Amino acid sequence: MPTPVFTPRINNNDDTVRLAAVLVEVGAAVRAGDPMIDVETDKATFTVEAPVDGFLLKVLGSVEDTLDVGSTLAWLGDTPDEPIPGAPIHGKTSASGGDIDISGEPTLKALLLLKAYGLTSADVPATGSRLGVADVEKWVAAKGLAKSGTTPAVPPAASAWSAPDVPGILIPFTPEQKGMARTVAWHRDEAAAGYIELAWDPAPWEAYAADFQKANGLMMNPLLSLLAWRLAAIAKENPRLNATVGPNPMAPKGVWQYDQVNLGFTVQAGTSLYVAVLRDAGSLAEADFVRELGALQRAAMKHALSPEQSSGATIAFTSMARWKVTRHIPILPPNTGLIVAHTATINGSATVGASYDHRLLTGFDVVQALQSLVQPPALVPPGQPSEAKGTL
Repeated sequence: MPTPVFTPRINNNDDTVRLAAVLVEVGAAVRAGDPMIDVETDKATFTVEAPVDGFLLKVLGSVEDTLDVGSTLAWLGDTPDEPIPGAPIHGKTSASGGDIDISGEPTLKALLLLKAYGLTSADVPATGSRLGVADVEKWVAAKGLAKSGTTPAVPPAASAWSAPDVPGILIPFTPEQKGMARTVAWHRDEAAAGYIELAWDPAPWEAYAADFQKANGLMMNPLLSLLAWRLAAIAKENPRLNATVGPNPMAPKGVWQYDQVNLGFTVQAGTSLYVAVLRDAGSLAEADFVRELGALQRAAMKHALSPEQSSGATIAFTSMARWKVTRHIPILPPNTGLIVAHTATINGSATVGASYDHRLLTGFDVVQALQSLVQPPALVPPGQPSEAKGTL
């Protein structure tokens, strides 16, 4: 049976919200807790998360639409083509056109929490128009109740934010900041991140890149693209690097090893930071990789990346050499196990580092990958495939 997702109340004084962004395509699979939709008022923005595992069947509104608090915002189904009811449950209007009042009904998250404690909505008093998670948590804490059976623990509600003592104003996140916040939250909550750094001599790679540029008639120095190509080749040789933990980070059941290498490459376009994703990068010949990654970089600089070109990375590469940065520790993009950090060459020396998920990889695994990365392949004439050399 389809599951309705209701429009949340962000501020006590606001009975409506605006639909700001839809973060998931209709028909796509989501897991409980995945961000799906952003809604906002004049004072705040809120990300609606999937209450259960399923598929997004429909969003009942378009971006910039005004929605009633408590109305049906979206439907989730067990399959991507599951039929939904004939009409949304908008506030007090039923699917048949009559009036229903959902004001006394618990929210879906509250309902799941009630089930975890073996309670019903009649057991817990509501402090507002609908029974919420805070009501249930406060009531069970006062009663000293424990969750029933073997139901997994429900994460505690986030603590309330209080403004700093220094006067100021609260400015909503930009779309880029929202995306970064979600990425940082994934790195913090769902990865056991480590970092390793290796000193290396960049001169052989710089000479190789100069020869490659001349041999292929390129206008721009291809060093970073070539290093990224080498990383994709290494990940294809050693699939353990091209993986993530699945399916539940809090109770992992194994390693999700990807079928192809999707190389994420960071691009700074003005104040926006993008991760441009070159799909199936491990199958591309060296010159093809450099050409296609260049096209992705140009699209990112124009803020014109498609959703497919900015998602789905399985491994990543980033550089801050253009700003003369000699050390930086990058965060892992969601659902990756390794991101390599390239830095500037100062007085002929440099470092290359990597953030990695320690549940998947040991420090030795990462050192081997970095040692292989800093060895350039032998230059071959244009038109012939290159073979990445080096041992893992």
